[in-house]
Amino acid sequence: MDLTGKRVLVTGGAGFVGSHLADRLVADNEVVAIDDLSNGDPDWLPAEAEFVAGDVGDPEDLAAALTADVDVVFHFAADKDPGRDDIDQYRENNRLTEAVIQRMDEVGVDSIAFTSSSTVYGEAPRPTPEDFGPCEPISVYGASKLGEEGLLSVYAHSHDFDVWVYRFANIVGPRLQRGAVIPDFIHKLREDPHSLTVLGDGRQAKSYMHVADCVDAMVHVVEQAEDPFSVYNLGTRSTTSVTTIADVVSEEMGLDPDYEFTGGDRGWVGDVPKMRLAIGKLADLGWTPDLDSDDAVRRATRELLAEG
Repeated sequence: MDLTGKRVLVTGGAGFVGSHLADRLVADNEVVAIDDLSNGDPDWLPAEAEFVAGDVGDPEDLAAALTADVDVVFHFAADKDPGRDDIDQYRENNRLTEAVIQRMDEVGVDSIAFTSSSTVYGEAPRPTPEDFGPCEPISVYGASKLGEEGLLSVYAHSHDFDVWVYRFANIVGPRLQRGAVIPDFIHKLREDPHSLTVLGDGRQAKSYMHVADCVDAMVHVVEQAEDPFSVYNLGTRSTTSVTTIADVVSEEMGLDPDYEFTGGDRGWVGDVPKMRLAIGKLADLGWTPDLDSDDAVRRATRELLAEG
């Protein structure tokens, strides 16, 4: 699909990645964003975008945004807390996706790009390719994303939908909110410049991708992938440890704190301590990231510090 001259709906569009995608698309498309603002800010949206303040799970709110003239939906809306050990998160995320695809079916919209997660794989061999299986998520968040992927597969194969699924690594950059490691470290060090509490043993190592690379890859996949159900890992070929992130944040803030590790090999129940995605399939489609994991972390740290 050529993403030029299209009407694009972004659910969760006032959030971190959604608002960056709106920035990327608005010059060449009509962009509509719907968001309940639980994790977003309408000021992050470009002025040219149409904004609907509402809940994707509410039929009236969704109907106001998802109309028959929409060409493609980018579906971000979700409870994104990977550390939430609560089965209600599974029900909520699947409810939102059910609402979106049912509304699409009603009005004749048949193209959807879905933001999934590397957490669907669980603790898998690294680098993890898209065809690894069976997927055995260890968090409710990962299970919810896998369930949503399954439902979208049904609509791709049985309802003639075009579906693009992105399995994200850890995405970082400006507008990233607390709950993610970089803004958490910044907040902690502003509160206490001399000591930094680090969850786990600090040796957890994951792939971090800058949001600018992320949205560029998302657009590339939609424009180039031709299968009715396309699954692509979005990440980098390298990883960054939690201790390295602490070092980068401390250095960029001009600090030298003592680290206090909470212990154990992971930060929370359901945390996957080691993650690196295979991105060869994305490279075969003609796209590779500009920044490796360490560079993405440093650039994001500088951007977040500049936000104040």
